[in-house]
Amino acid sequence: MTIPADSPDRVAPRRRRLRSRGLPAAGLALVPALALALSACGAGHATSAADATRQTCRQIGAVLADGPDPDADPAGYAEAQILPLRQVHIADQPLKTAVGQLDSAYQQLFSSNGHSSAAVKAVAAASQKVNAICPGAAS
Repeated sequence: MTIPADSPDRVAPRRRRLRSRGLPAAGLALVPALALALSACGAGHATSAADATRQTCRQIGAVLADGPDPDADPAGYAEAQILPLRQVHIADQPLKTAVGQLDSAYQQLFSSNGHSSAAVKAVAAASQKVNAICPGAAS
């Protein structure tokens, strides 16, 4: 008994073979496009994080630019910075740590009424850390 050429039993195996050969080629063609799409997503995330940090630095600079003159009234200036610094939302962990240290140093300076040399040194050191991430923000 011969199977006719147009029989489903004879056509189906050929289709399966063609599909199995074409699938890997189609999959390989998609790899560069997928890699490009994924790399674009990563670059966008890094850019948005850098933009967020720059925006936070501007906020910190604005907070620290407000208040009495730090040379004329160190305790009053320190007091004016404590609450506003705590209200700035900071996503960048190193910056958050540096601002937290600056906030603590200002708290010490205020508590000593501006007369503690250790608090003055702590403010200077913390300001340097903030300025390392946000140039000029704590100047």
